[in-house]
Amino acid sequence: MATTPAASLPRNCTFSSTDWQALAPFWHPVAFSHDITTKKPYGTRLLDERLVIYRVTDGAIVIAQDLCLHRGAPLSLGRLERDCLICPYHGVQYDRQGQCVLIPAQPQASIPARLKLKTYPAVERYGLVWTRLVDNGPVPFPAMDEWSDPDYIQILPEAVDLNAAAGRQVEGFLDVSHFGFIHARSFGEQDNTEVPDYPIELTPHGFRADYVSSVSNYAHGMKHLAPPDFRWRRLFEAWLPFTAKLTVFFPNGQLHILNAASPLSARQTRVFVPICRNFDQEIPLQDTLDFNHQIFAEDKAIVEEQWPEDLPIKLADEVHIAGDKSSITYRNRLAALGLGQTYTA
Repeated sequence: MATTPAASLPRNCTFSSTDWQALAPFWHPVAFSHDITTKKPYGTRLLDERLVIYRVTDGAIVIAQDLCLHRGAPLSLGRLERDCLICPYHGVQYDRQGQCVLIPAQPQASIPARLKLKTYPAVERYGLVWTRLVDNGPVPFPAMDEWSDPDYIQILPEAVDLNAAAGRQVEGFLDVSHFGFIHARSFGEQDNTEVPDYPIELTPHGFRADYVSSVSNYAHGMKHLAPPDFRWRRLFEAWLPFTAKLTVFFPNGQLHILNAASPLSARQTRVFVPICRNFDQEIPLQDTLDFNHQIFAEDKAIVEEQWPEDLPIKLADEVHIAGDKSSITYRNRLAALGLGQTYTA
């Protein structure tokens, strides 16, 4: 599908113009693949842009601006028929390229050239649908190769909605010094809060933080499953601006968690969390879903209360310690994208 670069900011945009332009070229998740069908259009937002998403009969996904150019009705309230998206207001029909193909009130009249939807590319990976609002050249796509590895089982929890900035949420996911406090009820160890030094490696898409400590990743009540003195390795990989992958090396395998934060607006975020592992495949998936829900609920409770709400890009605006190496690197890398010092997402 052809990509149409955004010519202007969305209506009532909560981002500054420069920040929106810096974020729009990157790939962001906007829906679960299983929610996009040939039965009904799906409406959502990305960077304040309203999107309508649907699937055509050959399996391809169509993403367009959720706006009928005739009288401004949201197309996500419409219906699908013969691979056409039909406006709920006057029945105007659009094909998969976004071109109007029928105006029921004047079926024989020529169709105005302007009656064409703005469309966006669609990529399905890791059980998610991804898009970008501006195509100004190739950008790295977050990698989770294990998702398609037959040795792994795939787990797709429900998305987590936060009234918080995407940058704050991602920084929290990358943080290694809050385990014994925010996650004290799930897996954190209140008597083991010291953060050992860890290396940071810059990458073309962001950075890697390779963190090794004695804090067990098993839930309370299950920590005896790890051998005595086992060292827990947690490898964090960041893809700018808002996706990060955590690989936890268990005694009997690897767990991979993709934290893909989608900025609906400057201070509203939807987090998609594909998970896969190559061990304990006989354990009911609901146990993993429940544990994941607990972890992200613990994070949500604090992230929604952080102030200032926006992630400070200017390092002098907050105080940092040695254990904040990943956070500092993340902020510096965001600044290198051209985001403003009073960054709003």
